[in-house]
Amino acid sequence: MHRLLVALLAALDAVLAAAGGIAVVLAPLTLLWVFGIGNPDWSALWPASAAVWHLGHMVPVTLTLPDTYLAATGIDPSFATFTLSLAPLAFAAFTALFAARSGARAGEAGAALTGWLSGSVVFTALTTVVALTSNAALVASDTWLSILLPSLFFVVPSFIGAVLGAWRVDDDGPVDVVRGWISRMPRDWARVPALAIRGFAVNALGLVAVASVVVVAGLVARSTQVIGLFQASNADALGATVIALGQLMYLPTLVLWALSFTAGPGFALGTDTAVTPAATQVGALPGIPVLGAVPDTTSSWLLLLVLLPVAVGALTGWILRSRMPLNDDHEPVAPRLVVALSVAVLTGGAGALAAVLSSGAIGPGRLVETGPQPGPLALALGLEVLVGLAIMLLGPRVGGDAPAEVVEQRDETPAFVSAPREHAAFDHDEHATGPAPVLAAPGTGIASDVWPRTFAEPDAARPSATPVATPERTEVGLTDEERARIRAAWGSADRDGHRDDR
Repeated sequence: MHRLLVALLAALDAVLAAAGGIAVVLAPLTLLWVFGIGNPDWSALWPASAAVWHLGHMVPVTLTLPDTYLAATGIDPSFATFTLSLAPLAFAAFTALFAARSGARAGEAGAALTGWLSGSVVFTALTTVVALTSNAALVASDTWLSILLPSLFFVVPSFIGAVLGAWRVDDDGPVDVVRGWISRMPRDWARVPALAIRGFAVNALGLVAVASVVVVAGLVARSTQVIGLFQASNADALGATVIALGQLMYLPTLVLWALSFTAGPGFALGTDTAVTPAATQVGALPGIPVLGAVPDTTSSWLLLLVLLPVAVGALTGWILRSRMPLNDDHEPVAPRLVVALSVAVLTGGAGALAAVLSSGAIGPGRLVETGPQPGPLALALGLEVLVGLAIMLLGPRVGGDAPAEVVEQRDETPAFVSAPREHAAFDHDEHATGPAPVLAAPGTGIASDVWPRTFAEPDAARPSATPVATPERTEVGLTDEERARIRAAWGSADRDGHRDDR
């Protein structure tokens, strides 16, 4: 694909990623402005939409409550200004997935660098425009963070996608150089990098799936509390819709909280609080319906949840072990150990990143500390996954002797083999059916008049309208006279050949 076309497509992807994320916020807020507010201030619609989009990309947003609202609600004026930093990660996930897809397409087209640069520059430019036009008196954020953090959510996944796309094709660039280095490694070590990356991807997918199941189980088990908080909000249909959409945007954040809860360290819902399988200690919580799924008390049976990451690691190890080459004489331990440690370290690093992304402030006062801690979550996930990986990668291979048995069976003599036949010379006299034809000298041969009329005169063999009386023929279509002339011709040729031999 032409590089200019790749650059244009990458720029279009960047525009769609930015516009799509902002439109998801702008559309429901516009409906709220029209139907939910009696006398709306349209100048505040764009800053509010941009603030939600920035918050979804980890940009802290500072809110300042007006004096009239403080007087009407009786809130302490010391809490009039506070910061929100707990991100609704659905926006960041949408941007990252869109960027990775754009980069992968550019890499597969053979223009990874062009596509990555084009998309990154366009997205950064759009982010700059949004940051410079969205500050207001009641909602504000740091301009440089409003440009940097959303851009990173596009630039980094786009780069990773471009590298992976270039890896799948021959781009004659740096990726092929790295591929050449890996291909020149010893056979037992050549597949270690690919197995480590594949294992990390499988592990991450399995852990996210487990955490998602835990979230669903918590919502089902405590559905009464969730519904009660919805009813206590006294919101109309429009308000309930906005609340539901807001909670949906926080669904990836809740999944990461559930991952930390499953691994053991748990998460916090305020200063000096903890929600873990071993114990739960929380104070007063905001009236957000989805927080009703947080258990008030825990049971010792919940400690069995830590076995789920171990099971995910074991499943990943089994998948990787099945892709490792099996030597006839031995299977080296060092490559398997490196793969297990690499996957565990990458998983622990991803856990730390997940804790950073899913933590922040959801209000003033004690609510400034919410979410999991990076260090404990990284350590717990790394160790639990390593145990499962070690069980499958460092233990004996299941069915490992089967290939040797197959090789031994191939070397044995098959059960159904016919006995060899003795070689016998060909007896011409025994198999002779007539005199052997001899090649005549040039210019000589059998006279044409000795052949039957069927061969000498093809037209004579055609059926005619009037029947012609012919001599009596034998069953093969020749008369006795014709057969006699053929025998005489063959006999004459045979005698001439014997004379030449003498």
